[in-house]
Amino acid sequence: MKMNDKKEVKHSHSHTHSHNYDSEKNIGFAFWMNISFAIIEVIGGLITNSVAILSDAVHDFGDSISLGLAWYFQRLSKKGSDEKYSYGYKRFSLLGAIINSVVLLVGSILILSETIPRIINPQETNIKGMFILSIFGVIVNGAAILRLRKGNTLNERVVSLHMMEDVLGWLAIFIGTIIMYFFDAPIIDPIMSVLISFYILFNVFKNIKLSMRVILQGTPVDIDIDEIKKAITEMENVESVHDFHSWSVDGNYNIATTHVVLKQNIPMDETSILKETIRDKLKQLNIQHVTIELETIGEECIFEECI
Repeated sequence: MKMNDKKEVKHSHSHTHSHNYDSEKNIGFAFWMNISFAIIEVIGGLITNSVAILSDAVHDFGDSISLGLAWYFQRLSKKGSDEKYSYGYKRFSLLGAIINSVVLLVGSILILSETIPRIINPQETNIKGMFILSIFGVIVNGAAILRLRKGNTLNERVVSLHMMEDVLGWLAIFIGTIIMYFFDAPIIDPIMSVLISFYILFNVFKNIKLSMRVILQGTPVDIDIDEIKKAITEMENVESVHDFHSWSVDGNYNIATTHVVLKQNIPMDETSILKETIRDKLKQLNIQHVTIELETIGEECIFEECI
């Protein structure tokens, strides 16, 4: 290896390490901001007698678990494959998603059990206290979003979306307190709580559905198998494609295996070029890891989906 190449590799490694470190710091910052404010929300919700704020506190505690796991998995993701996990540690993020979903599910059901009776018999709330908390909520979560927008990792983008949900929730409470200030309508508080809880439950079920699809090794939602097969068969010297399988490690890193039938025998160096061409094409179609087996016409294939 040339000296310049060594410098380039060293620089690349240093850049990757620095980027991972920055990602950890950004997610860590969002975690401590979120967990601290969630505690303030619980206290403020009890003082102001607002189930809407308590609902958002449950959401924030769920987000804090998600952030804590995202922070941990950001560090863990730096570990490559080993004897225990040949594809690396990416799939651990699914465990975090499921734990977070269960926490949000249980918390939302508990909040709804407290909130629904209040729609029938609304209770007075401390409107000024809710108003101050809502402004604080927008500022805290907005600061976390600004910090996370500097990052480029998937973890940071997902966490940023969580924070955006929180900002929207606090904006709803802010508007609700203004309405309650001018009109005697305490029923607005439990209605906002129900809306927030149902919004959380909708996203929980959506996330569980996606997580289960990945765990059960379903075809990734953004992968079109027919398009992939067509792209491969249009390549020079390719007769057909069969026994194609695709799944995802963590919902983002996608894997595929396939058998490619050649029109005729070709030299070893040409097979290497063909494989690299197929991998480059599939990478454009969002498949990052491809295993290819080349066959010739008439060659016997014993696998289930072989012809």
